[in-house]
Amino acid sequence: QVQLVESGGGLVQPGGPLRLSCAASGSIFSINTMGWYRQAPQKQRELVASITAFGTTNYADSVKGRFTISRDNAKNTVYLQMNNLKPGDTAVYYCNARITTAQAMGFIVNDYWGQGTQVTVSS
Repeated sequence: QVQLVESGGGLVQPGGPLRLSCAASGSIFSINTMGWYRQAPQKQRELVASITAFGTTNYADSVKGRFTISRDNAKNTVYLQMNNLKPGDTAVYYCNARITTAQAMGFIVNDYWGQGTQVTVSS
């Protein structure tokens, strides 16, 4: 059983910072790519940023230069530092991780999702 637990969401004024965290726990053999997605009302879920196990990062154009993704492999945790937040960043943010678990029949790779955390940017 694998769980992703997010924290750090909340209400912030435009221009302010916020840091999200997501910790993976359970019967984990290894974690490949970890990432953050977001979904605003009436919109599709979109990739915000991702980071591979070796530290290669990828960002949506809308957040480049403002958001930074990082991870602590020893803690199975991924972070999203968000600076200069804009009202358009308001959404539910979801953590995602591609995780390998060791099962009786062998190694299984699955994508796991957190429960989501609300980020609201408003004055």
